[in-house]
Parts: sequence; C-alpha cells; structure tokens
Amino acid sequence: MPGTNLTREEARERARLLEVDSYDVELDISGAEEGGTFRSVTEVRFRCAEPGAATFIDLVAPAVREVVLNGRALDAAEAFADSRIALDGLAAENTLRVVADCAYTNTGEGLHRFVDPVDKQTYLYTQFEVPDARRVFASFEQPDLKAVFAFTVTAPAGWQVVSNSPAPEPVAKDGTRTWVFEPTPRISTYITALIAGPYHVARDVYRGTAADGTPVEVPLGVYCRPSLAEFLDAEEVFRVTRTGFDHFQEKFDHPYPFAKYDQLFVPEFNAGAMENAGAVTIRDQYVFRSRVTDAAYEGRAETILHELAHMWFGDLVTMEWWNDLWLNESFATYTSVLALSEAPGLWPGAWTTFANQEKAWAYRQDQLPSTHPIMAEIRDLDDVLVNFDGITYAKGASVLKQLVAYVGQEEFFAGVRRYFKRHAWANTRLVDLLSALEETSGRDLKAWSKAWLETAGINVLRPEPVWAEDGSLASLAVLQEAPPLPQGAKGQSVLRPHRVAVGFYRREEDGRLRRADRVELDIDGPRTEVPVAGKGLRPDVILLNDDDLTYAKVRLDERSLAVVTAALGAFEDPLPRALCWSAAWDMTRDGELAARDYLRLVLSGVGSESDIGVVQSLQRNTKLALELYADPAYRPEGLAEWADAALGLLRSAPAGSDHQLAWARAFSAVARTDDQLALLRGLLDGTASVDGLEIDTELRWELLERLVATGVLDGDAVDAELARDATAAGERHAAGCLAARPTAEAKEEAWASVVDGNELPNALQEAVIMGFVQPDQRELLERFTERYFASLLDVWRTRGNDMAQQIVIGLYPSMQVRAETLARTDAWLAETAAEAPAALRRLVSESRDGVARALRAQERDRAAG
Repeated sequence: MPGTNLTREEARERARLLEVDSYDVELDISGAEEGGTFRSVTEVRFRCAEPGAATFIDLVAPAVREVVLNGRALDAAEAFADSRIALDGLAAENTLRVVADCAYTNTGEGLHRFVDPVDKQTYLYTQFEVPDARRVFASFEQPDLKAVFAFTVTAPAGWQVVSNSPAPEPVAKDGTRTWVFEPTPRISTYITALIAGPYHVARDVYRGTAADGTPVEVPLGVYCRPSLAEFLDAEEVFRVTRTGFDHFQEKFDHPYPFAKYDQLFVPEFNAGAMENAGAVTIRDQYVFRSRVTDAAYEGRAETILHELAHMWFGDLVTMEWWNDLWLNESFATYTSVLALSEAPGLWPGAWTTFANQEKAWAYRQDQLPSTHPIMAEIRDLDDVLVNFDGITYAKGASVLKQLVAYVGQEEFFAGVRRYFKRHAWANTRLVDLLSALEETSGRDLKAWSKAWLETAGINVLRPEPVWAEDGSLASLAVLQEAPPLPQGAKGQSVLRPHRVAVGFYRREEDGRLRRADRVELDIDGPRTEVPVAGKGLRPDVILLNDDDLTYAKVRLDERSLAVVTAALGAFEDPLPRALCWSAAWDMTRDGELAARDYLRLVLSGVGSESDIGVVQSLQRNTKLALELYADPAYRPEGLAEWADAALGLLRSAPAGSDHQLAWARAFSAVARTDDQLALLRGLLDGTASVDGLEIDTELRWELLERLVATGVLDGDAVDAELARDATAAGERHAAGCLAARPTAEAKEEAWASVVDGNELPNALQEAVIMGFVQPDQRELLERFTERYFASLLDVWRTRGNDMAQQIVIGLYPSMQVRAETLARTDAWLAETAAEAPAALRRLVSESRDGVARALRAQERDRAAG
C-alpha cells in the first residue's frame, strides 16, 4: 500500500491553508457491467489562506486525463504521483478540475463491483472510510475539510442509483439514465456515497415531531438485491428505524439532519455497516435467508440504531482528526444500546448482551500489547486503519455509561444537545464535548477525562468481606488493582475513579438468587469501604459492578464463587448472570480458572440459561477454551464431554425453539465420534431428524462443513450442495468447505488462492481463510507457519488494507500453541523492525499475544488436572 498514507501533520497543514466550499462530481458508470474503469470528473472550489502556496489533492486512479487549476492546465504525468496531485501557485479563490479513469474494485474499498450469480446482474456500492473516496473522485481526504457535494451519475437504464441526497427523475439517453442529485449539506468526504444497480427497494415514510413541536417527515428506503428480496423483512427494519428516529430526536433535541434515509443491504461488505449520510450501507448477511435466533435480530437492530445515531454523532458533528474517532463510535455504540433497552418494543435486555459480548471484546483488546487510550494517538492513516477496535467501540461506550452514572442521564444528554447546537456541520475535538458536559453537569471532568480517556489498561475490582460470628456481613471493602500494561504497550497503568453498584444476592426457598440489597458508591484509590455495617446483610453472593455501571474486571470472593459455581443459573435476572458468566470467562482467559473448570461451570448452568444471546456466547467461549486453553492431553476428553452435552441439550431443547437451533449449531461444530458424525450426515440427507428442527439452507452448510472437515464427505458433496444453493452465499460456503478438507492438497490449494494469488474478491478470501484454519487439523497447518512469515511483507505491500488484514490475522499460526511459535514471531518482529509498517507489526503482535495467553492458560489447566 505505498504512497497512500497521510500524516496528521500533513492534514493539519492542509487544513490551515484551505477551506473547501464545494465539489461537483460526475461519474459515468454506464459500463459497469463490463468492469474495468469508469470516468470520474471532479470540480472542486476551495479557498487558500496564503495565495501562492502549494498543496495537494488525493486521488487513487489508474490514469489521470486532465488537471486544470484556475484555468491553467497542469501536466498530469508530472503532477500526479503517489496517489496525490500536486497543486502550486494557489489563488485566494480556486477552482480545480480533474478528469480521471478510476477503477472498480473487488476488495470492499472505493467503488466495489459485484456480479450476482443468480441473476448475473452487476451491483455497485462505495465504502470510503477511512481514506477511499479518493478511489472514486479527487478529494481532500481528511475529515475536517468538509464541503457541499453535488453528484451526477450516468448509469445503465433500469438501475436504481442512490446517493446522500434525493434526486429528481433521471434523464434517459441511449440506454442510460443520468441522475442529478441535490447538493448535500457540509459533510466530510468519507461519508459521501454511491450505490447503484438493479436493486430491489421497499419504501416508507417516518412521521414524527421535533422537540419544538415541528412535524418531521423523512422518506425511508430499504434496498437489497432481487435474489434476496423474498427474505427481506423490510417492515421490521422500518419498525426499528422509526423507533430509533423517535428516541434519538427526543434525546438529542435536534431533528434528523438529512433529507432522506436509505438503508442498503449490499454484498461482500467488509464491516457490519457504514454511516454514509442518508445512505447507510449494511452487509447483506443481515437479510436472513434461513431461520436465526432472536439474538441475531437484536444484533441487527443494534447495527441499525448504531448507524442511525451516527447521523448526529459523526455526520452532523464530525471529529477533527482520527484520534477522536471515539467521538463517533463510542457514542454511537452507547446510544444504540441505550435505545435498544429503553425504546418501546425493542430489546429491554440489551445491556445484558452488551455486558456479555461487547465488553468482552473490550477487555480482550485492552490486554493486548497494542492497548491504547480511548482517545488514541493517531499519527497517520495507517494508524487509524487498524484502530477500529474494541477500545474505540466497546470500552468507549462502557466509559460513557459510567459517565452517565456519574453525572446523571438528564445532565449528560443536556450536554449532548448543547454540543449539537454549538457544533452542527462542524468538526470537534474532545475538549468541545467535555466543555458542554461540564456546563450542564456542574462537574469538572478534566480529571475524569485524564483517567478514562487518555490512559490505557483495565482495572480489577475485588471484594474483601469480613464476616461476623452470626454469619452476617460485618464489613466490606473494594480493592482496586491496576495490573501492569502488557509488554510493549505505551504508558503506565493507573487506578481510576469508578461509579459502581454492589449487589447482595440471597438464595431464596425456591432456589432462585435474588437481589436483597444494593449500594451505589464511588470507588477511588486502592481500597474503598462499602457502608454495610449494621445492615445485617447475609448475602450468598456479593456482586461488584452490579448493573454493569463501570468498566473493570470483577472478581468474586471465595464464598460467592462457590455459590456461583454451583448455581450460576439460579440468578433470577439475566444481567447479574451475564456479569458472572463474563467474570468466569475472563478468569479463564487470564489463567485464573482452568479450562476444564470453566467447562464444568458452563455445563452446570447453561441448560437453565434463558437468554439466547448468553447461551450462544457460552457455546463459542467453551469451544474456544477447549481448543486453545485446555491442556492438550485433556483436550480430547473435554471436547468429547462438550459434544455429548451439546447433543443432549439439542435433544432436550423445546422443539422449534431458538435454544434448539443454537444447540444444533454448537453440536455440529464439535461432533467427532462416528455416531455423532453419522447423525450429522443423516440430518443433511434426511435420513435422521430432530423433532422441530428445520434443516434449512444455512444449517445445511454448517453440517456439511463439519462433515467435510472431518473427512466424512468430500468435494463432490460440496459441488452438489452448491448446485442446490447457487447463490453468492452458497459460493462463500462452498469455498470455505473446500478449504476445510483435511488433505495436504486442499490446504495447498487454499493457501495458493489467498496468498500466492490476488484474484479472490474480499468475501471469498475471507471464507477460504475461515475454512482453512480448522482446530482439528493442527498437523496439516503446521507446514504453513514459515510460509506465513515469509509472505507478510509482500501481502501488506500488494493488498488493500482490509484484505491484507484478513490474511495477517486469519492465517497467523494461532493453532500452533507452543513456545516455538512465539520465538518465530519474535524473530520476524526483530528481522523486520526497520521495514515493516507499524500497523502490520501491531497485528502480528496482537496475534502473538493470543498464543502467549493460550500457553499460560494451558499451564493452569494442566495444573488443575
């Protein structure tokens, strides 16, 4: 990826010089069905604070045909180099015209082109975050150079063409249609968008009332490919969206800032979704072709609300530079989960899901060598490209939840409203938000910001109870620890102020654990006393961070741990159950709880766990614990016990329930004996059944992949299944199945297609990598360790960012949990210290940490055996 970087200093200097007024962008995609390149014409008007100065505009294109600055033609061959067009002799008022041939991509960056195998039609969409608008039109590619954009697009007749703004009826000519979109408000380049193709569309209108009583009416659209139209539950998407509009407009006291709101389910999307202003793109796996559990609908709803929240956080008000990316992502995450939990008809248990999944992601990220403050140091674009992580999203949202508990929800949102009114259509930094929150809360947040936003690492909270002779709780202290940051991490660990609730739970006569009392207080320093003296409390479980108010790892005292181990499923409410499950998993990852003991804990309580999202997390975690954290000598026994338990829970689950489907998938992933694999084969070919379980398209592929990976079925079975499901999703599944075959030839073929070749589109590459890495095939994969390290630099230099990250992370020898893997990684890091970019070294170091953690956990499990 040479020549495409941009440093913060370069961006700061360009922003000092320039103020951009507007872009007129003309794109001719009428030849998209043939692929190749498309004509891009950009006319940008901008001002310069120092006439006579020089700067540059960004462009990634195979060819530049014309560059005209203020009527002066520049030599394109001379001016265009390293993805930049040099501009000298600027005037106070400038007009620049750039004509280029830009390229369609199959990487999910820039203007992505996809051909649907069902209808053979071409579908396009843009993905511009972080720096890829420059792959479609010449642009000053940084968030603080906002402008007004007017797009004109010529496309094949019969296509839908969508951008940020509405458009009048297109003009037809010679088999094409030209769409002239209305100018946008002032927005950043990375949230502009173009989606085009013969998409299916459903339409609706949001009608509501602004806080001042003004009626609000926003046209809504939901799009997908026609081959997915039969599965599109547009009304449910509209329902969640309308509910989000009501919630956010009330909370933010600012009307929706754009003229319409489209949501487009697009193919081969690298992320979950993207907050393009008024034209949100979402990965089309969220159009469910087969039955899914309620947790999947909750996850999709959170994504919908997250992107809708971005219309305010990120699009209306945008960070000045990428070090404040959290201003976008943390706020969108926090407010989307809050909306899910508070808005009528959505998911009241959303904070349980957040505690169990999102915070686990944050805890994992915060213990890596690459841990960083929420407000991260972003030196250049390479830094930010690997910074869309659990700290920026989940830790940031957790800290905001704590801030709300600290200042009060009404005071918090009063500050947010003031922030929007003060900075609408502008760019901001951390100080701008904190100033507004200080004004409305009356609190000085500088120390809070320093401790929470500007330092890295995670604290541990432990209870220290003292019991009276009569069995009551005589006193209780909360001990706070700040474990050292991982080796290689920047900064120092710190103790932080926490707003926490302490829950005291009693086992009732019916066997249920219910909260008997609760104390909310501020924790600061290494030891804080909890006011319990004289209350006569006799808790069976003391739960720190009850209600999940703060961001910290929590441990249980000896008595509480014994009760939880025996009866974790007895908690009446789902959130304390999720917090205890989370603590147990974190202890397992940290080597404080043996993998075999985690398995026993899960088996003791998962059968009575009602929250399907928690059940699915436990299934994933248990499989991971046995594959990576268990002593290799114990692993076969543990996996066999887990497979037997999963089969038993599958058979005992209510027919047709979410739990039944979840256990079918969990069992399919670990089936191993001849009888278990025969059952999978029977479910696939119809000779066996489980009452109420529908073997639909997606489940068929899951069964098939396990049968292929274990050598029961071969490539002929994959070909036959692909003939049944000749869709884009079917092609992805087939590619993964073929890569999963347990033969040296299959592994060589998969490796060559991903590493040696460069033709696979992003979605197929991802599928091949996921199929390639099978935990049961460690010996087959061992031969690729040295080839992995030998290929890294070339992969990073020759692939787009997202596809390079897929390879670097996905093909790291994570299954080779031994000291030799650490040594080889360390050798590579030492050998390439001068030439490997920091972003690449970060990804490799993070992967190394996973092996080091697994080695420690295996030692703990070995000791427990």
